[in-house]
Amino acid sequence: MSRHPLLKVENVTVRFGVLTAVNQVSFDVHQGELLGLIGPNGAGKTTMLRAITGVVNATEGEVYLSGAPLVGLTIERRIRQGLSLSQQLVKPLRNLSLLENVALAAGGQKTVSPLRALSHVSNANELAIGMQMLEKVGIADRAHQMPGTQPLGILKRLELARALALKPQLFLLDEPLAGLNSSEARGLANTITEIHQSGMTVVLIEHNLSEVMRLCQRLIVLDNGKKIGDGMPREVMQDPVVRAAYLGGDTLATSQSQEEPEHA
Repeated sequence: MSRHPLLKVENVTVRFGVLTAVNQVSFDVHQGELLGLIGPNGAGKTTMLRAITGVVNATEGEVYLSGAPLVGLTIERRIRQGLSLSQQLVKPLRNLSLLENVALAAGGQKTVSPLRALSHVSNANELAIGMQMLEKVGIADRAHQMPGTQPLGILKRLELARALALKPQLFLLDEPLAGLNSSEARGLANTITEIHQSGMTVVLIEHNLSEVMRLCQRLIVLDNGKKIGDGMPREVMQDPVVRAAYLGGDTLATSQSQEEPEHA
């Protein structure tokens, strides 16, 4: 891994009126890492991810990707700088096939206009990228099927494929295992590992702690908007402050993939 961070988050604070959702959080992500960003519901994880991608504006602090500042840039500019987000709630275009959905994302590299990007979906290069991404996430055999006929597990993989089609430097995943049964969750977690092992730098928000412990090389823990842990997974999860954030310090939950989306 490079000595210089790929992503640098520096004293980021996000306020919504009188509510402070993220409070002076700093951390680095290095090239080649698979980093887990975890914490109980309402800890500020999703807000932190949204501050990185530009969905919400940081009230204070800075975010850098490969040394270039991101604060103040639009979401589209940040994507072009090398960010990509796989969201928890999957919303494919229902009138396009799985392949066309991914090809459209690949075409989005050429233009910020969705309508202009749509005109590129018949382009052989975008379709080839789309098929490659579907193969990477294990659903190439469904390429010409429609999203409306697919179970959640397949749609989660489609969301990964669409995000990967943007060819990011940094791949952000917001609770990709949410809503999946244990078998589906383990299978998708294995796919995320394969994506990481192919050379992708990954930041993962996830409530399924058994899979987090299996996948992640390092953990950042947030609670009530503040960073309370940073380090190797087993060491971090043995920290009394971190344990207290989960179930009052009792035995940690190991599978919470059915929880509702976090709103803070």
